[in-house]
Amino acid sequence: MSTAPAQDTEHASAKALVTLTAGVLPVWARQLALSRQQSEQAVGQMLQAFADIGPHIDMAERQSQQITDALAQADGGVTGLADACAGALAPLLQHPQLPPGGAQAIAQVLDLVRAAVDALEQVARPFTHETKMVAQQVERMYLGFQYQDRISQMIALLEGDIARLQQTFADPANAPPALAAWLEQLESQYAMAEQRDSHGSEAHDAPPAPAGEGKEATFF
Repeated sequence: MSTAPAQDTEHASAKALVTLTAGVLPVWARQLALSRQQSEQAVGQMLQAFADIGPHIDMAERQSQQITDALAQADGGVTGLADACAGALAPLLQHPQLPPGGAQAIAQVLDLVRAAVDALEQVARPFTHETKMVAQQVERMYLGFQYQDRISQMIALLEGDIARLQQTFADPANAPPALAAWLEQLESQYAMAEQRDSHGSEAHDAPPAPAGEGKEATFF
């Protein structure tokens, strides 16, 4: 006699739980879809920004290489330019008709050339290095943004599985599939090893069962 009210209570509780779940799942699905859309939009904008930066970086790299090539055209590179100037002016220093102060003027010109050559080397060296470093970092960012594709796939798969569960709740006349079969179908759609590793981690992450209870993993 006393079991009937308890059964009615359990039935009502189960029905309420089904109603609650059926109402919550669409909200979850919409929030997941919104998160995926916003993430895709944000990443798309950032990728477009980097795509716009790309030509400027390419131009800077070409200009850097042009500067390097121009400075290396003289024998011995840009440093050889100063030596070449010194060699070309050396006969003037030994000319007997060199006017007073001529040697000093030539020495000043050579000092100016050496200073200019040194300045060019100091400017070109870090410019070339930094340009290459920026290009490498931009390439790393491009690779990092590929995570968006993986996240979109994962969220889309969850959206589909939520929709499948909604359909199950919408047709209570048909018995739902067993949990193991459901999870097996879900796992079969994974595209990444991380998903499969995470799929089976609950048994490892779950807290130990209280004493006296079975050792089977409990899935929620």
